[in-house]
Amino acid sequence: MPDRFQVTKADEDTVLDYHQDESASGKLLGDIHDETLDSGDIHRAEENQKSNIDPNLYLYDDDLATRPHISTFISSIANYENTIPAATDPDAKPPAPSARMGTLIGVFLPCIQNIFGVILFIRLTWVVGTAGAICGFLIVLTCCCVTMLTAISMSAIATNGVVPAGGSYFMISRSLGPEFGGAVGMLFYTGTTLAAAMYIVGAVEIVLTYMAPWASIFGDFTKDADAMYNNFRVYGTILLIFMGLIVFVGVKFVNKFATVALACVIFSIIAVYVGIFDNIHGNEKLYMCVLGKRLLKDIPIDNCTKDDSFMRDIYCPNNKCDDYYLNNNVSKVKGIKGLASGVFYDNVFPSFLEKGQFISYGHDSVDIENIGNESYNQIMADITTTFTLLIGIFFPSVTGIMAGSNRSGDLADAQKSIPIGTICAILTTSTVYLSSVLFFAGTVDNLLLRDKFGQSIGGKLVVANIAWPNQWVILIGSFLSTLGAGLQSLTGAPRLLQAIARDEIIPFLAPFAKSSKRGEPTRALLLTIVICQCGILLGNVDLLAPLLSMFFLMCYGFVNLACAVQTLLRTPNWRPRFKYYHWSLSLIGLTLCISVMIMTSWYFALLAMGMAVVIYKYIEYRGAEKEWGDGIRGMALTAARFSLLRLEEGPPHTKNWRPQILVLSKLNDNFLPKYRKIFSFATQLKAGKGLTICVSVLKGDHTKIANKAVDAKSTLRKYMIDEKVKGFCDILVAQQIGEGLSSVIQTIGLGGMKPNTVIIGWPYSWRQEGRNSWRTFIQTVRTVDACHMALMVPKGINFYPESNHKIGGNIDIWWIVHDGGLLMLLPFLLKQHRTWRNCKLRIFTVAQIEDNSIQMKKDLKTFLYHLRIEADVEVVEMNNSDISAYTYERTLMMEQRNQMLRALGLNKKENSKVVQTIVDHHYDATRTASKVRFADPTIEETKNHESHNDEKRNSIDSDGPEETDAPETTSSKDESTEKADSKFKSNVKPDEFNVRRMHTAIKLNEVIVEKSQDAQLVIMNLPGPPREVRAERESNYMEFLEVLTEGLEKVLMVRGGGREVITIYS
Repeated sequence: MPDRFQVTKADEDTVLDYHQDESASGKLLGDIHDETLDSGDIHRAEENQKSNIDPNLYLYDDDLATRPHISTFISSIANYENTIPAATDPDAKPPAPSARMGTLIGVFLPCIQNIFGVILFIRLTWVVGTAGAICGFLIVLTCCCVTMLTAISMSAIATNGVVPAGGSYFMISRSLGPEFGGAVGMLFYTGTTLAAAMYIVGAVEIVLTYMAPWASIFGDFTKDADAMYNNFRVYGTILLIFMGLIVFVGVKFVNKFATVALACVIFSIIAVYVGIFDNIHGNEKLYMCVLGKRLLKDIPIDNCTKDDSFMRDIYCPNNKCDDYYLNNNVSKVKGIKGLASGVFYDNVFPSFLEKGQFISYGHDSVDIENIGNESYNQIMADITTTFTLLIGIFFPSVTGIMAGSNRSGDLADAQKSIPIGTICAILTTSTVYLSSVLFFAGTVDNLLLRDKFGQSIGGKLVVANIAWPNQWVILIGSFLSTLGAGLQSLTGAPRLLQAIARDEIIPFLAPFAKSSKRGEPTRALLLTIVICQCGILLGNVDLLAPLLSMFFLMCYGFVNLACAVQTLLRTPNWRPRFKYYHWSLSLIGLTLCISVMIMTSWYFALLAMGMAVVIYKYIEYRGAEKEWGDGIRGMALTAARFSLLRLEEGPPHTKNWRPQILVLSKLNDNFLPKYRKIFSFATQLKAGKGLTICVSVLKGDHTKIANKAVDAKSTLRKYMIDEKVKGFCDILVAQQIGEGLSSVIQTIGLGGMKPNTVIIGWPYSWRQEGRNSWRTFIQTVRTVDACHMALMVPKGINFYPESNHKIGGNIDIWWIVHDGGLLMLLPFLLKQHRTWRNCKLRIFTVAQIEDNSIQMKKDLKTFLYHLRIEADVEVVEMNNSDISAYTYERTLMMEQRNQMLRALGLNKKENSKVVQTIVDHHYDATRTASKVRFADPTIEETKNHESHNDEKRNSIDSDGPEETDAPETTSSKDESTEKADSKFKSNVKPDEFNVRRMHTAIKLNEVIVEKSQDAQLVIMNLPGPPREVRAERESNYMEFLEVLTEGLEKVLMVRGGGREVITIYS
């Protein structure tokens, strides 16, 4: 049999362990729950399971256990729902499945209903009269272009797969990510809520101003604007409470009333068009009283003459007449002149006014300025008007284009209906608005168009008096349609808020995700009513309209941005069925949105943008992570690719060098990182910036311990999050730990973002674990050196400070050899972190006998000055003393230990016990006072073992030989050890090479301990590993490092990567 098919005993054990692991995590066959089943039961269960599999799929029977059959997969996709719950009556019986709606009923008419609003009836005539036909046409055209370009972008997004309800929120959140989606969702919610406030105030204005002015509770509001707005606040609050109760109790009524409101809107617009052509030559219903060129109010037409005492009593109190009254005549002017009159030419140019100026013909200052500070009954402008302000006031009239996409789940063919229905609705409404501008300018006198509240014609609505057959058609129709729009906003806004809360991207909204027992978002409704009440307290449509325009413009801008980003990135999933879009159109739409926002009201724009930024940063900092395959992730990937290709052009300049850290974390038997504080140290070194990659290597076969590798990676990621390490983590499974570490060091990273610095923990138990431990460490050091990477070995890592602690004291740098300036750069980087910020730097360098220590200190200070690093400098002179007897003894005992281990030739199991005995004996002879023990600080058992050995030795020293009942085998091993020990205790001269190295280590250690024993951190050069790959040399190297760092609590050994990392040049 070929070797590759033979199964050894070790392989069998491994396979057995793997199956045991599998059974511990859950049975593969879901029908088997009893772990006590015998093999026959298991076999029969497998046969039953296979009998349920299609005969053609036996080849994939193992795959079906973990991967769904294609039919199951398609079914789960087809039945997927993620929509905002529709407003339904909780008391009603479950309705039968309704027929799918087409383009007309499902998209076109809902968009028409939402686009046509209160502004059309109560402000469009005033906008036309104030801005003129040309500027009015441009205002409407600009707003319509914004919505048209947005509709094109929205159509592309809506046809790129199934879009659930939620309007712009779901589109943007799934296209640009949860941060943008949450911010825009909250803006959309706020805009919808303020739209409800505007509709309520508009409805109250229609009733109080044009239908029942006698209902005013604050006096004659035609003479006092504050009284009018106070009426709006009081009646608006009452109406809000009433509408809120309707939404809370009678959702069924809201849905049915929508049809009535839609009918009212359509019939009212038809009545206006019919009335315009019916009055083509004007009518005699409306006449205005004009003094000179100024428009008057509260003057009965019969009294509109200078000869009448009514006029004289107003303008000549106390027999002293107003100068303007004396110098001008009083005339009657027809309000509705008709298209045939040519009044269009009088309404071509704008007539913008400042607050307090009189409404009059022309721009003569004599006619418009209030010189005498007495207004009498002349109509004045209540706000300062500009072209941009009128855009903001009119823009809410074109919102509502999302109504069709919100109903995508109810459409027979959403991919077809949404683009056609939405664009046709915008074309229809745009045609109505643009034609209305021209018709109003050609039908109504300029003064009457600019009379916002119809005070010159007895408090009548101008549009209502144009309509056929009667003004009450428009008054009742506009009131009902405005009321219906307000109810729809109060119904939709809470459900949108609930949908955002249920997405769990904004933690503080969690309470609003809950529904009442009847399935209604009661909490969200209460919050909506509170916000809506704040809008009503403004009391003025002209203030509410620009404010909510900002929120809608932000939403539309992000829709355009989402489409542009997806198009430019060319992601594979971006395949809209709607083909008539282009990224340039989306960018134009985005630019228009931003421009209109800033032009309309820069402070409202800043308010909306500030709100979006705050929500975005909050979601980014505190929100739950969501992976929706959004465009921002794709954009980040594209940007990363571009940057990586740029970085690949060459190594970074010395000024741009920064440590890109690779942390090699050792795992314990429970697959937990052995040294947690190594992550804290990495965080402190990076000060929250730069890239860190944490990797652990598991020994084994990846096909058998893949699940353990996944669990270990999750644990590693958790440790990184806990210690606030910004970067990535991974697990590598290899047959040998050393080979795995070598592979990681050589291949980790991508392009120019490969790590340049490695952090590896010190192998504390290298003596006890034998050669494998130090061989892995030294092999890693050699690999790092061969890859020209910097290396940091923190020793005493458990004594390092936590990242949330602040320490004071000294960071001592022992600069023995130059390694590219890394020893200078590391403490500077550490001091950028709050933990080490209060520490002072002290730099020690060693002068030889032939060096001029004074000049050396001066040069070092100059170098640090040019490096812009503040530190104390000290030059330590080390005399060329003779090698001490202690050095010879230490070296000799080190060599004897290595020879004893080699001569014993014990197997691995015996070796560990003998090694411990030799180590204990070695400690008795060489132990010095030290803060840091040789043992691993993370292993409590080792400490206990040491203390046990100490006690045992003490008892031997004090009481003589300890009586023990140890087995005979142990006694024989002890005897063999003693024989080996006595054999090598003969007068043997140690190797001169080792003596010299030991001497250096001891002398340096004495000086470092003397100067830096109390330092918070000692940073020193890490000596290079031996070039010869021999066990004795490697073991000696580890011993030298132990001697070098004896008596020091926190040590960081550093080895440069062979290039300069710091420069004095700018």
